[in-house]
Amino acid sequence: MMEHEIVPSPGARKNRKRVGRGDAAGGGSYGGRGMKGQKSRSGYRIRPGFEGGQLPLIKGLPMKRGFNNKFKTHYSLVKLADLEGFEPGSRVTVNDLYLQGIIPNVKSPVKVLGNGDIGKSLTVVANKFTGAARAKIEAAGGSAEEV
Repeated sequence: MMEHEIVPSPGARKNRKRVGRGDAAGGGSYGGRGMKGQKSRSGYRIRPGFEGGQLPLIKGLPMKRGFNNKFKTHYSLVKLADLEGFEPGSRVTVNDLYLQGIIPNVKSPVKVLGNGDIGKSLTVVANKFTGAARAKIEAAGGSAEEV
């Protein structure tokens, strides 16, 4: 069988119904548009959000529409309590955090938060630190390095 010999099964392809061509053609009278009204007229179109003359919801809630800043930086957040799993004196990098399952990916920048306590000296490497996190890491004898 060649490519040009392939044909659809009988009955798989039907011609479209031509409406509005008289009652004898099977789609006459109103042509499937019903009787009267805006929807029955030619050129019928209503804009998106039109509510039949009622004050549209989008006009009644002008302050609720909001705005998404596409340039916002989304940080992966790390709590100090999450760093307890590392060996004392070790250097904790973004890759280490990823391998431990603390952050979801290595592409987004990391911010260390001051939640919890840390009882060992660690060298933590991240993009940002909160003031409390930096103070607690240095109080435990470690250091906070910003990338």
